[in-house]
Amino acid sequence: MLDVLEVSKSYGANRRVLDRISLSVAPGEYVAIMGESGIGKSTLLNLVAGLDVPDSGDVRLEDVSLPSLDDGARTQLRRRRVGFVFQAFHLLPHLTVARNVALPLVLNGQSGPEVDRRVHEVLEGVGLADRGRSLPRELSGGEMQRVAVARALAHRPALVLADEPTGNLDPDSAASVLELLRAQLKRDRAAGLLVTHSAAAAATTDRIYELARNGLTLRV
Repeated sequence: MLDVLEVSKSYGANRRVLDRISLSVAPGEYVAIMGESGIGKSTLLNLVAGLDVPDSGDVRLEDVSLPSLDDGARTQLRRRRVGFVFQAFHLLPHLTVARNVALPLVLNGQSGPEVDRRVHEVLEGVGLADRGRSLPRELSGGEMQRVAVARALAHRPALVLADEPTGNLDPDSAASVLELLRAQLKRDRAAGLLVTHSAAAAATTDRIYELARNGLTLRV
């Protein structure tokens, strides 16, 4: 599903952030990347998402080389095949829960009863089927993150990228969201990539990698 092949990225002449990093994630597999601040986790996530391109190496999503695409094509691929779960939720405050979840579907040209059915399905999956008409400000932090998970999965992406998704939650809410995210990824057979500082969050994944100056290593 996702193949990162010998990827390197530098900023300026003397600041190499990533050096020949390789990683593969299969459908239904959930992988964590840990590492100290400033080590390049966000850079790697941006390359995987097609928001940036490597200096060398390749990033392939469903066997499509992202660096070979122009900006517009990468945007279209990302919109169709990638879902995002952010630490800060990024819900639109003036839209209801249902309309927030519907956004990826609408951006992909879907409308009508098909969207309503899918929104209800994913909200039911995260335990919020009765909150579709609520506004984000009426939800708890844990509920908002559940909405963010539903939104990330609404368009049935091949790859879900989670960037510190529980960083703003209390321990109980964090544990609930992490369990839910894992269950939904497995159900949908989506590849999942979690970037986190939290050992508890990483422990919910299938494999944990440590990103350091000397490369990416699998924790045993």
